[in-house]
Amino acid sequence: MVVVAQGEKVAAERVGALLPSDASSDRMAGLNASMVENGYVYLREFLPRKEVLAAREAIFARLKVVGEIVGPAVDGIYSGRSRRHELVEDLGVFWKSVAEIWALRRLTHGPDLHRLMSSLLGRPARGQDFIFLRPANRGKYTSIHCDYGFFTRCTETVLTAWIALGDIPTTDGPLFIIEGSHRFEDIIEEQRGFDVARDTSRTAQMTVAPHRFALERDTRLLTTDFAAGDLVVFPMFTLHGSLDNVSAENRIRLSVDVRFQPSAEPIDPRYFGPNPTGTTGAGYGELTGAKPLTDEWHIR
Repeated sequence: MVVVAQGEKVAAERVGALLPSDASSDRMAGLNASMVENGYVYLREFLPRKEVLAAREAIFARLKVVGEIVGPAVDGIYSGRSRRHELVEDLGVFWKSVAEIWALRRLTHGPDLHRLMSSLLGRPARGQDFIFLRPANRGKYTSIHCDYGFFTRCTETVLTAWIALGDIPTTDGPLFIIEGSHRFEDIIEEQRGFDVARDTSRTAQMTVAPHRFALERDTRLLTTDFAAGDLVVFPMFTLHGSLDNVSAENRIRLSVDVRFQPSAEPIDPRYFGPNPTGTTGAGYGELTGAKPLTDEWHIR
């Protein structure tokens, strides 16, 4: 397993495999126990592969129109160039239209995921309308962070659902979870009350590199070679990020994450409705996905 984080290969002893769970109806109680014990639930091929690949193809077809994809759209091979600035008048409006493709929305807001999230929350769930669609070409990664400061302004009972929109080997920069991080009480206390949009003197991302963080905390980065339709669900204090995309084929890693909360809890209007404003108020224009793909190595 090749695991590269922020330009450095992570030592084998600092890498572990995500533990898969069973989502069958008679195992749901076990999922809740896994969430408490591990700080996440990992479900292999939870969503139908055919439907996931249909969404993937539809998304990459839009990127092919702006010159960022070569070959069959479903393969997601980066062209090394972009005409997005040239062809798109408003990048935020463009990315919103991509994020609202029906083939994608029937995955992120379909009955299978809705039932699962309701079960994990222990009450009827509601998914946020604002979703985080993330294409990451070679050189991109996400630093360690937790989701608390983004999504808990109105309720702390929120879960993140991360979906692999295609096969994502570790070389392509998939999600990683910091093992045991849902019990790092010092970091949890630092995060309580933090709001990234209001507390602008702080940043949500950790400045320490993942391999260094794992060494200092005597823990591991948990990841795997994901398959299309794989799902990882985790609560707001679980630390996570994404590995470097070092694909030799210039394949773009494509994933999406959406948050769910109890439907009876107050909603944060930034993430709900037909025109959600997003974390900062810039709508879909605030997302990295709204920006043209480039060859530059950078944090996402």
